[in-house]
Order: sequence, then C-alpha cells, then structure tokens
Amino acid sequence: MRNMTVAITQMASENDWQKNCDKAEALTRQAAGQGANLILLQELFDADYFCIEQHAQYFKQAVKRFAALARELGVVLPISVFERAGTAHYNTTVIADADGKTLGIYRKSHIPDGRGYQEKFYFSPGDTGFKVWDTAVGRIGLGICWDQWFPECARAMALMGAEILLYPTAIGSEPPNPDYDSSTHWQNTMRGHAAANIMPLAASNRVGKETAPDGRSDIFYGRSFIADYQGEKLQEMNR
Repeated sequence: MRNMTVAITQMASENDWQKNCDKAEALTRQAAGQGANLILLQELFDADYFCIEQHAQYFKQAVKRFAALARELGVVLPISVFERAGTAHYNTTVIADADGKTLGIYRKSHIPDGRGYQEKFYFSPGDTGFKVWDTAVGRIGLGICWDQWFPECARAMALMGAEILLYPTAIGSEPPNPDYDSSTHWQNTMRGHAAANIMPLAASNRVGKETAPDGRSDIFYGRSFIADYQGEKLQEMNR
C-alpha cells in the first residue's frame, strides 16, 4: 500500500451554480493547502438536489473548471456532474488526475426512485460498469451514492486492484418515515466494505435542508467520513 493524503469535503448546495462551484473550489483549495493530494467532493455538488421532485432543468457541468483546478493544485479530483449523452442522461463522475487530464468517467449504476430521491426521472442506469483508475496518487475506485449499499460494487473494484474506495453521495432524511435516521446504518455499510476488502474508504455527503418549489424537502445529514482498511473511522464530519 502506498501513502496518500485524502480529504473529504462537505457543504450545503443551493440553486446557484456559481456559488456552489465557488464553495467547492474554496474547500478544495483548503484541503490541498493542508496537504491532501486526493480530494473528494460530494455528489452533484454544483446544484441543489433537484431530484427531490420531478422537473426538467438544464444544469451546467463543472468539469472544465475543476479539471483546471486539479492541475493548478496538483491533486486528484473526482468531479460529479449531470451528464447528457445523446438522448440519455446520467449521474456521472469524471476523474481528473493531478495534471488536469481527465482519465475517464463512471456512470452511477444504481438509481433510486422513491419519495425525496426521484433520480430515475432524470438518470438512466449507468452503462460503464464498475471501474478503477490509475492516478498520480494510486489506483482509485469510485461508486456514487446508492452504489454504496451494494457489496458487489466495492468487491468488483477491489478485484480490479483498487487501493482506496470513494463514494460521493447525497443522503439524508427518509420522507416516508421522517423519524428514521439512517446515518449510522449508512456509515456501517460502507465501513463493512472497507473491512471486507481490506482498504481505506472515503465518503463525502452533502448537508443542510433543501426544499423543492412544491414544499417537499430533504435534510441531508452530512457525517462524511474516512475509514481505514479495517473499517475504523479515522475522521468524521458533523451534521
């Protein structure tokens, strides 16, 4: 196992592409300034969580801006975007290496469809399969949000030689059962992936209350964390 310094970020996003990207850039710069060379941003960081309800909008992609930032800071930076490919749309992460070059994409395989998380209205299931990338800091594997609940995703990346597992995510309250807090279950599931596959894992979640125009809302509980190869939490953010 080689050495790398990993950072996770956590922020509240809003319906303002420029502000979201400015906040994400500031967090990335802060992490790089503390010595991180692999920095994980949350799922769909450049927009509010539009999947609370169903409506069609256009969302700019942040790949060009954040690939340039990766090059400037010399860090590996996965970039989560809403991708249009022909007539299909995907929840996609682009991997920017430390020289700013994009190494490829992963399209989210498992797409939820329930109250508060109506992603199937927007996204097709990913067609890339699970993937790993050789980067300046090592071989990384990445799943997106709901992928984190499936052990097959983590095991597939481990078998392909991943040295660390990354999960950008957007998870919080459960509208059908508002009294249920899934945050510990969420963490424990991924900590199991780390322990079972004997590799570190980092998860970056969003935080704060986001409300759709019709009044429905999700409260994202944060608790982003980094676990070691035994599944023990090394660092955790609050709510």
